[in-house]
Amino acid sequence: MQQPINLDQGLICPVCRLELHLHTPEGRPPRLSCSNMHAFDAAKQGYFNLLTGKGTSFREDGPEMVAARAAFLDAGHYAPLASALAESLAASVHGTSSPHILDAGAGTGYYLGQVLNGLPESTTAIAMDISKFAMRRAAKIPATLALVWDLWRELPLGDASIDALINVFSPHNGAEFARVLKPGGSALVVTPLPEHLSAGAELLGLLGIAGDKAAGVIASMGDSFTLEGTQQVIAPLSLSAAQAFDLAMMGPAGHHLDPTILHERVDAYPGPIELTAAFRIQEFKRR
Repeated sequence: MQQPINLDQGLICPVCRLELHLHTPEGRPPRLSCSNMHAFDAAKQGYFNLLTGKGTSFREDGPEMVAARAAFLDAGHYAPLASALAESLAASVHGTSSPHILDAGAGTGYYLGQVLNGLPESTTAIAMDISKFAMRRAAKIPATLALVWDLWRELPLGDASIDALINVFSPHNGAEFARVLKPGGSALVVTPLPEHLSAGAELLGLLGIAGDKAAGVIASMGDSFTLEGTQQVIAPLSLSAAQAFDLAMMGPAGHHLDPTILHERVDAYPGPIELTAAFRIQEFKRR
């Protein structure tokens, strides 16, 4: 029989840094609280918003961006990346009976869901993202606690409480990743290669990609990590106008694009839009 899953494993109160525990009172929303009586009730969609005080100065992905991302990813266009992540993470936690996984910058939770499919039933996960609209979707993933949080702040997790983490197209807070990962734990960081979607950059209004991202990631992860390996994933894409629209709107450019103008561009394009998605996975080990 599957053991009960402790979804509050390793959680720390963002106010006082005492342990947070999950409570499910009858007739009331689930609640995370500490012994100092700081409490956070679940939203009706199942996620918890732990941002306190001034919250964050960063702009969250809005509902239109999140809906576009869900539609594009759920259609399987980036499935090769999800498969590579799942395989690498499964290998990194092999032999761990009840892995505890963090998706730092989880978005809709698409990659986390694919990763969890290849792990033991006793696996627990935390999905963390600044967007409450994304966390509404991530909260639906089994055995996952979805938290609204800013990755540049001190993470609401205890020291050495995580067995492995994934970080896909999101901020890499190397100091905090090192603190929450167990010694020997893996951090899988995904960034775009310079040629990622480059053929459609002008048509779709995409932002440029720096050519030195690999070195930048190594520097941001810091001296507590060793780079164990690097993998490239290349995925050809043949997109309809609607799919290309979702692709453009789901990323950082979605904060600035005019949806009406973008629709006009992609609808006027003759035939399918042929692009290449190109990703780099860097696997770091916690020293």
